[in-house]
Amino acid sequence: MVGVALLVPVGPDCPAVADLQGTLMLPVGGVHDGQTLEEAAHRVLSGPANGLQLLRRVAVDWVQKRRRKVITHVLAAAPTTAAAVEELVYRDPRATVRVLPTLQFLDQVWPTIRTRILVGLEALAIGETACIESGTVQAALPADLAA
Repeated sequence: MVGVALLVPVGPDCPAVADLQGTLMLPVGGVHDGQTLEEAAHRVLSGPANGLQLLRRVAVDWVQKRRRKVITHVLAAAPTTAAAVEELVYRDPRATVRVLPTLQFLDQVWPTIRTRILVGLEALAIGETACIESGTVQAALPADLAA
């Protein structure tokens, strides 16, 4: 099972977040067979004709579940404005896309997601790609996830 999570910086201190009936998260969605990560990302958040300008993958978060490996690629978008975020549409019509200060957002998310966000922000800041395996940050991406 493969998915994407989008890290969309807004100004110096805020991300765009999905608010699904009070549950806050990074905008996320699945990657279908034959679909690139970028195509999946544009399906997760759609909007103006230009859409999001994706910069790069900043983290890979994976965990081995009972019967399958769940892999989430965290993709960073170019910084945007609060006004541009208002035009974005999340794939789940029950959710809204909001801008929150990073610390407020981190206080309200699940601990497993908090690790993904913090590691993704750090990797974006230092220009690296991070790997999180079962909640633990790893030194390098496994060969099967590096591509």
